[in-house]
Amino acid sequence: MLWRRVDRKRDPECYILDYECHKATDDRKLDTECSGQVIMRNKNLGLNEYKFLLRAIVSSGIGEQTYGPRIIFNGQEENPTLQDLISEMEEFFHDSIGKLLARSGIAPKEIDVLVVNVSMQSAVPSLPAMIINHYKLREDVKVFNLTGMGCSASLVSVNIVQNIFKIYKNAYALVVTSESLSPNWYAGSDRSMILANCLFRSGGCAMLLTNKRALKHRAMLKLKCLVRTHHGARDESYACCHQREDDQGRSGFHLDKSLPKVATRALVDNLREIAPKILPVRELLRFMVVSLIRKYWSHKSTKGAGSSPEPVINFKTGVDHFCIHTGGKAVIDGIGVSLDLTEHDLEPARMTLHRFGNTSASSLWYVLGYMEAKRRLKKGDRVLMMSFGAGFKCNSCLWEVLRDLGDAGNAWTDCIDSYPPNSLTNPFLEKYGWINNEDDPSTFAVMGLLGRGLR
Repeated sequence: MLWRRVDRKRDPECYILDYECHKATDDRKLDTECSGQVIMRNKNLGLNEYKFLLRAIVSSGIGEQTYGPRIIFNGQEENPTLQDLISEMEEFFHDSIGKLLARSGIAPKEIDVLVVNVSMQSAVPSLPAMIINHYKLREDVKVFNLTGMGCSASLVSVNIVQNIFKIYKNAYALVVTSESLSPNWYAGSDRSMILANCLFRSGGCAMLLTNKRALKHRAMLKLKCLVRTHHGARDESYACCHQREDDQGRSGFHLDKSLPKVATRALVDNLREIAPKILPVRELLRFMVVSLIRKYWSHKSTKGAGSSPEPVINFKTGVDHFCIHTGGKAVIDGIGVSLDLTEHDLEPARMTLHRFGNTSASSLWYVLGYMEAKRRLKKGDRVLMMSFGAGFKCNSCLWEVLRDLGDAGNAWTDCIDSYPPNSLTNPFLEKYGWINNEDDPSTFAVMGLLGRGLR
């Protein structure tokens, strides 16, 4: 009785036993030629929209190896069906979850908790029900189905599991995170909505978590802390990422111009809360002293305040690796500047964006997979994950590496030796740069002929 009482007062652990990132088949790769064909057959676009897309794709940081939904290869993006959604999710579920359970040796009947997040689509029966039916999970499995949470949903899922582990001892949790692009590929001409087509790609990840202390020796990572910041009460933050219809009634994902400012504000608030939890006292004291000195001199001399730089917290004093959401090149660059990170720190995020694109909530795990494949993760290292999502949300967490990682293969195994490449230059400009020749009256004619031919 005494031992049980002491055990209940101990903080429950949250370990990641294993994870599996989905890698689609090669027939779904969106290379330069295929991307051009998809854009050209959209008869709603004019020259200005073509030029906008060209600039967006060239500067996006996305390469030619990313994966798209099957409907765009079949030319059906304007008329998606419910079966397209189901097929896309089933392909991901059967591949990633099946490989994860087989490699871990955990039987489906042992799963106590199932958390699924697919933000932009909801089916009946639900997506978790599809998994339960296929893998024949127990009748008393605790199920959570998250939608509309955006790119930060995977850390929301982890937080749900973390809280459940405070109640249930010796439990297994399966977290499944992905995004459904099949019914959400925008076929209109609104610039704020066609931008999403340039960034989002198919992907997903399945994770197996547990709070069994006896399995600590098998675990890969241990959750140290998790912080969630939600700015949904602010109208500007709420509206910056929105699923809506354009003037012609076509559904898509709107990305507002205020997004960078909103994301920065959410990141600052989130880091302000998590910093004291993950950084050593000496760094916090240093930052406080420097801030007070600068504030003092700002009152003494306006010139002195302007000449001294803003004090910056050195997150590297408490973090070894930075796992950044691949929301886009601008997002990665912005976080790099804010946290004073080196190109070595940003490399995993940049390479993930180049190889897999923005896979929404699952992108963090592809970044982690890159670090693992490069054998950067050593026992005792601390990994900071940061993600952004509609709402607007900024979520972050700190993981501790429990053993040297890199022996097991993952989605990067067959290509990791070629990364980082010598250049991240996108060949789209070289092949379609003629679109910028607006002085040539034949430009519209050529585009019209190509569009009809591709259709």
